[in-house]
Amino acid sequence: MAGRTPGRTGGEQRVPQPLPPAPGGILWDIAGDVRMTLALPSALVMQVAHPAVGAGVDQHSVFRTDPWGRGERSLRSVQLWVYGRDEAAQEGRRLRKLHASVRGTDPGGRPYRALDPECYAWVHATGFPVYRHAQKYLGRRPFSPAQERKLYAEWLQVGRILGIDDRDMPQTLGDFWPYYSRMLRDTIGPTPVARELAAAERPVPPPPWGPAPLRLLVRAAWPVLGPGFAGLRAFLTAGLMPPEARQAIGLAWTPRQEHRLLRLCRVVRTVTPLLPERLRYLPLAREARRAVRRRARSDGAGVADSVRAVLHGVRPDRRRPFRRW
Repeated sequence: MAGRTPGRTGGEQRVPQPLPPAPGGILWDIAGDVRMTLALPSALVMQVAHPAVGAGVDQHSVFRTDPWGRGERSLRSVQLWVYGRDEAAQEGRRLRKLHASVRGTDPGGRPYRALDPECYAWVHATGFPVYRHAQKYLGRRPFSPAQERKLYAEWLQVGRILGIDDRDMPQTLGDFWPYYSRMLRDTIGPTPVARELAAAERPVPPPPWGPAPLRLLVRAAWPVLGPGFAGLRAFLTAGLMPPEARQAIGLAWTPRQEHRLLRLCRVVRTVTPLLPERLRYLPLAREARRAVRRRARSDGAGVADSVRAVLHGVRPDRRRPFRRW
């Protein structure tokens, strides 16, 4: 359903509802792949490295008392932006309403509010460089320049779903990099929340999911498993963060750690494509792919070729593979 805004003559003017990127795009391929969940903590730390964002999360978020729940809700939200169809814009409105009351004063005494255009745009902007950097480790090959431009255009489209005005985000990839460098140089730094989220010593409670016997078993073993999980989380957070952001936030990274990350990611990118779809894709992405297949069956064989192109990376006209990630 389209929204309405006041027109210049005083009447109402229909505004088209922003839509998520179409099936077959880069985000459709990567946003629901379980590999990319490994990079999301890097984006989160980059977000809270903005002093105002860090203060808002520190004072208003439940990341300390309910880290698993907070992470699950954030992940579901990201999936809705890409795979939610009509629910995508609804989720964008929900997030703006949720953040409308988030305001306060940061540790330096400066007032902030979550919907300040600079803050809100930065939170969204972090996703692009993180996806781009993680692709070099978790995908088959880095994105080509054309793919990077397409990914950025799709990320701008997602930003419109979140209510980010085009004036608040660079509209081309060429304009993005100076903006990004300026933010890292002038604004981003090792805020208390960024240091806390990136620390290997930060305790993590056992996950609350699964059948009761499994939860009890994990809880009993968590004194041994927990520190290892926290260390792995911190290792991936720093390693899958773009180096220039890692430097701005003050996270240490050594050649030995880089070698370990390369070995780990080599295993991940080899094994993951061999998994069945129910294990490779997150639930909303998996259901979206099933829905595309159902529509193909109902629309006939002519559409089926296009659907196979979307789901399997094959050009329907030439039977030639796309450059998959």
